[in-house]
Amino acid sequence: MHRPAPGPHKLPSEITQATVAKILRGAGLRPTRQRVALANLLFAEGDRHVTAETLHEEAQARKVPVSLATVYNTLHQFTEAGLLREVAVEGAKTYFDTNTSNHYHFFCEHSGTLMDISTGAIRIEGLPEAPEGMAISRVDVLVRLVDKPTR
Repeated sequence: MHRPAPGPHKLPSEITQATVAKILRGAGLRPTRQRVALANLLFAEGDRHVTAETLHEEAQARKVPVSLATVYNTLHQFTEAGLLREVAVEGAKTYFDTNTSNHYHFFCEHSGTLMDISTGAIRIEGLPEAPEGMAISRVDVLVRLVDKPTR
């Protein structure tokens, strides 16, 4: 079931399980043990970019008993609820961003690192008018980086 994203949710820097449970409920999600554990991993250290695989590895390292399929499902549920922003980099490579505000990204092709671009560093002009009955929800900009050639 797809829920319309209610808008960006900002989690406080100091989060408790009760706070996480309240935020999940407010986003229309039941605060299951696994959702609360994954939300703690995602949001405890401020804004970050993760893939399902890196979050699963982090969960395993911290002894959170969760399957990779559950991590994928939870990330997509959090995205649909407006808690995360999905950033597609390659056909099958997707990152999830805890910063849900409208912003753009650098992607380092060598390391696979995704980084935020400073707000205001890019200005978008001349967007086409959306087709009748449609509205532009956001504009994604991904600036790809490679190492400079050495001389």
